Amino acid sequence: MRKLLAAALCLAATATGCGATVESPEAAKSTAVTLTNCGRKVTYDKVPERVVTNDVGITELMFALGLEDRMAGFAMPDDKGDLTGVPWKDGYDKVKWLSKDQLTKENVLDARGDFVFAGWNYGFRDDNGFTPDALKKLGIPSYVLTESCRNGRTKTSRGIMPPLDALYADLTNLGKLFGVEKRAAALIAGFKKQTAEVQAPAKKPKVFLYDSGQDQPFTSGRWATPDEIISRAGGVNVMHDVDDSWTTVGWESVVERNPDVIVVCDYGDVSAEQKKEFLLSYGPLRGVSAVKHKRIFVLDYVDLVESPRNPSAIARLGTYLRSVS
Repeated sequence: MRKLLAAALCLAATATGCGATVESPEAAKSTAVTLTNCGRKVTYDKVPERVVTNDVGITELMFALGLEDRMAGFAMPDDKGDLTGVPWKDGYDKVKWLSKDQLTKENVLDARGDFVFAGWNYGFRDDNGFTPDALKKLGIPSYVLTESCRNGRTKTSRGIMPPLDALYADLTNLGKLFGVEKRAAALIAGFKKQTAEVQAPAKKPKVFLYDSGQDQPFTSGRWATPDEIISRAGGVNVMHDVDDSWTTVGWESVVERNPDVIVVCDYGDVSAEQKKEFLLSYGPLRGVSAVKHKRIFVLDYVDLVESPRNPSAIARLGTYLRSVS
């Protein structure tokens, strides 16, 4: 499966370094670049040279654009899946792993970072003081992952556009900032082609995304990446009406909506197999179609957060949904 994933990603991203000739990032671009990030215009005075990233999906966006030489390091727990089969393995070999926790200002300063690419709940958090505003006070610009943009519905609600649009917006913005617009456009075109080729099942199954939690499940509303992965694969996210990205719901709502399939997010101290065992043995779920028929499909964490692996995840989930519909 890892080999198939790598091959599919390489085909979808022929401009990312899988043997293709691509343009080099501009080495001395001095003209200021203005981008729209989370609905705000942000101007960057120069091309960053020592980027620090948080988490696997964000880091791989940089690698997919061939920007590892612009990176000073990344922070990422070591429970986010096997990295050996990805097309960007060279990036992981070249760039320093700064922390196996979330980023801190100390990480950034120690790495002499001149730019931070992270997201709300993907590194940026108010409770620990690691925010774009705090970095700005240190003279360090930042960019917020679009999937994680706050939207004003509550203090923490996230999501301002459909998840794949968020992916394409970030690739386009990064391409402009780093002078690799052609590479970004090629990636986007390849991803759109790959997702368009996914065949939908005859009948759209109802799908529940299970991230974690036993008292209450942590799942995906309409603004997190799993929602569009499920819909593009030919299913219906049973929590599509939840006006948030990653969030907690009640088990009673899962039972009421009776999903045909459960997708498990594989990461963390609790293995995917343990999560499956819990779902299949949890009493309140015994009457749910997905549990009765043991229709549980596993995707990696990085498949389900905004990342260049999203199109491949859509294709694999689509294949599974066709097999059970």
